[in-house]
Amino acid sequence: MAEYRIDDLARAAGTSVRNVRVYQDRELLPPPERRGRTAIYGDRHLSRLRLILNMLDRGYAFAQIKEMLDAWQSGHSLADVLGLEEATGAASSHERPAVVALAELGRMFGAQLTPANIAKALRLGILERHGAHFVAPSPKLLEVGHELVRLDVPLVEVLDLAAELQTETDRVTGLLVNLVRKYVLDPKGPDWLPSGEELPHYADVISRLHPLVMSALSAAVDRSARRVIPDIMGDRLIALAERARAAQERE
Repeated sequence: MAEYRIDDLARAAGTSVRNVRVYQDRELLPPPERRGRTAIYGDRHLSRLRLILNMLDRGYAFAQIKEMLDAWQSGHSLADVLGLEEATGAASSHERPAVVALAELGRMFGAQLTPANIAKALRLGILERHGAHFVAPSPKLLEVGHELVRLDVPLVEVLDLAAELQTETDRVTGLLVNLVRKYVLDPKGPDWLPSGEELPHYADVISRLHPLVMSALSAAVDRSARRVIPDIMGDRLIALAERARAAQERE
């Protein structure tokens, strides 16, 4: 499990240290673990912080958020009752973050691992700095970058691609989630909160969003890859096949 000091936690969630302290004072965020005079936060805090920010962006006031969290946590954790932190995309993906030493990154990317490229990877969230090491929130994404560089794609262009992919997937995910919000939640009004009897139904709706988004994107990408790869690479593959056949005939 990843560990964060308060400034690392704020940076990972895209907010400020001051805001983190405000959410703690209002009892929206669980207290950190204390190690001497140092406050240590974990993935649970990051998930909850992202959830709070998500709800604030949707227009909820602190009092409403606390009321909702208190109601959902009666006898159970929020994740147990609703799966809301994971379902809203507030939690990390199903991948477990991996600690990566600078030496390992050097072996993966060689001379292209420049300070500028490291800074860019940090800005994009592909890497996070933790002390003397780095953490890859998505080891799969890091490995994809490694494979592209092994295929002689420049690392700087791989990072540009990562930024574009994130923008596009955020946009498409937003389209899907907003569609559900438009027809399921918005008709209830901006101040609506589910009653205890309604909670199981809306818990089910929200808990289905993350797997629904994952399934939709995975299926769409698979179909796209089957169409686009032959379209873009087909002429080169035909040329290679003809060259190989000509070489065999000369032999």
